[in-house]
Amino acid sequence: MSSDQLTGETTLLDDLSERWRSLREAGPVRLDDKQGVWQVLDHETVSAVLADPATYSSDLSALAPTQPDFETFTQGNFVGMDPPEHRKLRTLVSQAFTPRVVQGLEPRIEAVCARLLDSVADQDRFDLVDTLAYPLPIIVIAELLGIPAEEHRLFQEWASVLFGGDQLGEAPDMADLERALEAIAPTVREMNGYMLEHIRARRADPGDDLTSRLIAAEVDGTRLADQEMVGFVALLLVAGHITTTALLGNAVVTLDRHPEVDAALRADPELLPGAVEEVLRRLPPFPELGRRVTRPVVLGGHELPADTLLMAHLGAANRDPARFEAPDVFDVTRRPNPHLTFGHGIHFCFGAPLARLEARIALRALHERFRSLVIPSYDEVVFQNPAVIIGVRHLPVEVGRT
Repeated sequence: MSSDQLTGETTLLDDLSERWRSLREAGPVRLDDKQGVWQVLDHETVSAVLADPATYSSDLSALAPTQPDFETFTQGNFVGMDPPEHRKLRTLVSQAFTPRVVQGLEPRIEAVCARLLDSVADQDRFDLVDTLAYPLPIIVIAELLGIPAEEHRLFQEWASVLFGGDQLGEAPDMADLERALEAIAPTVREMNGYMLEHIRARRADPGDDLTSRLIAAEVDGTRLADQEMVGFVALLLVAGHITTTALLGNAVVTLDRHPEVDAALRADPELLPGAVEEVLRRLPPFPELGRRVTRPVVLGGHELPADTLLMAHLGAANRDPARFEAPDVFDVTRRPNPHLTFGHGIHFCFGAPLARLEARIALRALHERFRSLVIPSYDEVVFQNPAVIIGVRHLPVEVGRT
């Protein structure tokens, strides 16, 4: 099913709920015959898999199709690395991307939100993705990296190609992935060249930005080479914003479908952090994480040989009734809420605090700016390909002002 078909009053979100429930009913570990991969579906087993990188590797290069432009990108992409290489890169980014840096961005995020919403001050109807959900996080991360934020439309084009999933169906096989890699290779090549030029410019003339701090940071006496930094900075720029874009769109759709919760949040903004967590739990932007089995294991009663490809299904695990009471209920007061949307273990998303902060500020701004915000027709809402990302591509809304 293409993203253009994912419309209508019965939305993709309803379809996902049913699909993930059916998957869980098949057992905690099952073989997807069509794709030829094993799926891990319950919260306990997904957590165990993600917490054991020695047995379940994030390096899928031996199983995935190869393509030269992607090999350059993956040099610094620590999401696909195992220890000890992962530790070096993770430590470097932790030195430069500290909690203090994130908290210091709050005034700037508020200012960007205000400016973006000012741009539709005379409109009662606009696309929330184009207006806010996309430009807010890309402007913030671009400024943080010292990259010209005015070029954010270019970055949007890259993200659309990389994460749009237009070349894939809902259950892609290896042949589909090979065709997709070839189709998006020119975009990756363009992005690699742009990033390399930016890194070299910052090395020659350092500034007060994250790229310059990454260049200066070192672990065990070593620093990142320019080619290593290409994938590193590209990951921060492109993948670093797409989660927040999806989160904001998913939050607006969810609140539109639960107007009583939206009213409660307007009455008590202190509930917003819990609402963000609940949206993340129910609609993880990236619902599956791939892992490669490094040695023969028994998982969920099944014998899996080395080099088996596993998909840890965050969407299904986040609705596991053994871990979450009434898992399909949207409960913004849910405590605790141990969802796995940002991962678990050494690969827990280091950008999670920024995504949470941006979402809280943006939702608060929408509530303060507009007396009402509704989606007039789901026939006009276009969802992303759920095989790649759970989110909206276009989200027309109508607003009422105070």
